[in-house]
Amino acid sequence: MAKSLRILIAEDESIIRLGLCRILEEVGHQTVAASDGQTAIKLARQTGPDVAILDVKMPGLDGLETARLLYEQRPLPILLLTAYGDRELVERAAALPIMAYLIKPVDERELLATLDVVTARFAEFQWLHQQAAALEDEMATRKAVERAKGVLMSREGLSEEEAYRAIQRRAREGRCSMREVAEGILAGG
Repeated sequence: MAKSLRILIAEDESIIRLGLCRILEEVGHQTVAASDGQTAIKLARQTGPDVAILDVKMPGLDGLETARLLYEQRPLPILLLTAYGDRELVERAAALPIMAYLIKPVDERELLATLDVVTARFAEFQWLHQQAAALEDEMATRKAVERAKGVLMSREGLSEEEAYRAIQRRAREGRCSMREVAEGILAGG
């Protein structure tokens, strides 16, 4: 096991819930447990879990809706645990941000292996998401600077290089980004 995780478990059957907690705590994880989805949502807000393991069939708020709400609250890897493997349930789960779907009874080794794989894949997914956001931001900056250079070239009769240097200078003097300067130029400032 790479690191200790804070794991939220939502399972309405107390024997299964306690068993999951025992398995996970024995290998060094911290657990918080709930017997229903509504309590799981509250516990997630209070504890900020790294991973959630949710039973699908719970009273009140079921595991699928709980998964959706947890992920909206804060993205995290979610494993579904169920005694039901019917096609419709699997399809509903696949439409949600679920990382794994385990059928009860869950083997201890299978649970721990799945947990390791899910946390690694989720970390990769988060990294890729951050990279994509950074690239989008970089592209938006480049587009704004290019358009602002065109405005300066037209309005002030500057060469492309002079317009670029003017944007750089304004950013340095104003202690702001080139994108902010470019957006100001484009807004007529």
